[in-house]
Amino acid sequence: MEERFWTSDSDNARATTAENAIMIFPYPPGILQGEQIWHGLKRRTGWRSVAMTGRRATQCGDIVILSYHASAEKPDLPIYEALCASTYLNDAGGWLRTSHQQTLVV
Repeated sequence: MEERFWTSDSDNARATTAENAIMIFPYPPGILQGEQIWHGLKRRTGWRSVAMTGRRATQCGDIVILSYHASAEKPDLPIYEALCASTYLNDAGGWLRTSHQQTLVV
């Protein structure tokens, strides 16, 4: 599910994200919430592939936090590397992303 978030279009990501979710990306775009996310993602989609290493998952009841090191690529751009964390809520049997953060690796 998290890999598809990177490699699929924003419609797929939106279907698995809570309405008022918060996402934090390296500046710009910065901190986005709700509808702001989808305007920002239209400019940032198109990852051809993503490799995730150092994967960790922590679950507490209906909440899961995933963390990993992402190495993603797009045509004609250098590899993008970030430390990432996503929080999911099990809402009536389906997992919804409530937050996502990327910290650029330099």
